Amino acid sequence: MARTKYKRVLLKLSGEAFMGEKAQGIDYKIINSIAKQIHEVAKGGVELGVVIGGGNIFRGVAAAAESGIDQATADYMGMLATVMNALALQEALERLGSQTRVLSALQMNDLCEPYIRRRANRHLEKKRVVIFAAGTGNPFFTTDTAASLRAMEIGADIILKATKVDGVYDKDPVKHANAKMYDRLTYLDCLNNGLKVMDSTAISLCMDNHMPILVFNLTTEGNIRRVVHGEAIGTLVAEGARS
Repeated sequence: MARTKYKRVLLKLSGEAFMGEKAQGIDYKIINSIAKQIHEVAKGGVELGVVIGGGNIFRGVAAAAESGIDQATADYMGMLATVMNALALQEALERLGSQTRVLSALQMNDLCEPYIRRRANRHLEKKRVVIFAAGTGNPFFTTDTAASLRAMEIGADIILKATKVDGVYDKDPVKHANAKMYDRLTYLDCLNNGLKVMDSTAISLCMDNHMPILVFNLTTEGNIRRVVHGEAIGTLVAEGARS
């Protein structure tokens, strides 16, 4: 494999990416496809951390609003959903031959290792794919914020935010044929214009720590490889970057 642009990256996957065309749950064909792309990139020498959401199984915010469940309790339930997704991805990766570790912000010693920053960095140095589960381990924080936090802690070069569209648009491209996709944006562009890149806490954390974010389409086969090789796809969010 040709030389990559990034040595260490943090890949953010939504739980919804795992359900494919299903209404909820896990589509194993989709997970196997994602795992194949991750395995290919890891084989090329990229140190890869992954943060996964749990929205395909349980959405804490929606559950709290619809059922009256306490928000903190609902968020913890959502964290458990991310662990299920992490284990599913781990299994798919290991069938391909990747060495992996699942590190959870909530202690579940029979299933995965506890999240310890130094341990995570050591696994990455050994070229293991590290899957971060259970968000930040705290309620009221999203997995977007967890991705930003873990990216800082492991010293990632960039956050790769995987989506179902090609990048960040000025309006919903599914509903509006004339939607414009941005090539580059600043953090303040995202915050001031309410662009759906990541939540405001995550964007602010990236801005304060100068962490670039690249939003790209995961559903196009091979896009993870293209991104880490520096191909011009998706939307880059960074300081002074505007299109």
